[in-house]
Amino acid sequence: MLILAGTPIGRVADASSRLGEVLASADVVAAEDTRRLRRLLGELGVEPSGRVVSYFEGNEERRTVELLDELRAGATVVVVTDAGMPSVSDPGYRLVAAAVEADVPVTAVPGPSAVLTALAVSGLPVDRFCFEGFLPRKAGERGRRLAELSAEPRTMVFFESPHRTEATLRDMARAWGDDRPAAVCRELTKTYEEVRRGGVAELAEWCAGLEHGVRGEVTLVVSGAVAEQREYSADELAALVREAEAGGLTRKDAIARVAEGTGARKKDVYAAAHR
Repeated sequence: MLILAGTPIGRVADASSRLGEVLASADVVAAEDTRRLRRLLGELGVEPSGRVVSYFEGNEERRTVELLDELRAGATVVVVTDAGMPSVSDPGYRLVAAAVEADVPVTAVPGPSAVLTALAVSGLPVDRFCFEGFLPRKAGERGRRLAELSAEPRTMVFFESPHRTEATLRDMARAWGDDRPAAVCRELTKTYEEVRRGGVAELAEWCAGLEHGVRGEVTLVVSGAVAEQREYSADELAALVREAEAGGLTRKDAIARVAEGTGARKKDVYAAAHR
């Protein structure tokens, strides 16, 4: 079985008891950084009974083949990254895809998530959201990607390095307007946790004013685009009501449907329909 194990994004106390259990009992623990894993094991008071191997971007392709052989032979393999859930902007996806293809069971030990934590504390809409991971490092490519997202209606969550945070916020202001609501969430759950909210241009200025620049792990949460409210003429509203009635709705229900769909006041739709 392949187990993706979520690790704390800040405080070790956030680790579940099950995390310690699977790390102790696994045949193989594949870690993004074995030194960080050793520190985590020490803080949890856990001694692994199996082998600990590295599994990071540089050796992910080769190690995936080796770990898949272990899984096919009946081993239990646990994958952990430096923080959060493996495969979410971290190593893990290749092995999951290979395990699924080989009919090897895949499960997870849920844990803290910077994506959901930042979204929850941002104060921005959470009913629909998308995770965009890291934006391109080069300014031109980043600008093009932001242009593609200009009409995205869902709240967007991004990971960003601290030294590129200001530049990314300025690019967002150019692409989406200075006042697009956003939140800069850094060092989530850690001692120096900070959540700064405001328009993207305002947040870029805040970054520029920091004496030592932005520090720590950064997650950006940005409000989605709001569709412009179109103004409908009385003739257009009346035509929409007639169309809804032709579809089988009563006059009352047709007026309610048109008001909801256009954003017009119900009394205005009523007046247009009864002119």
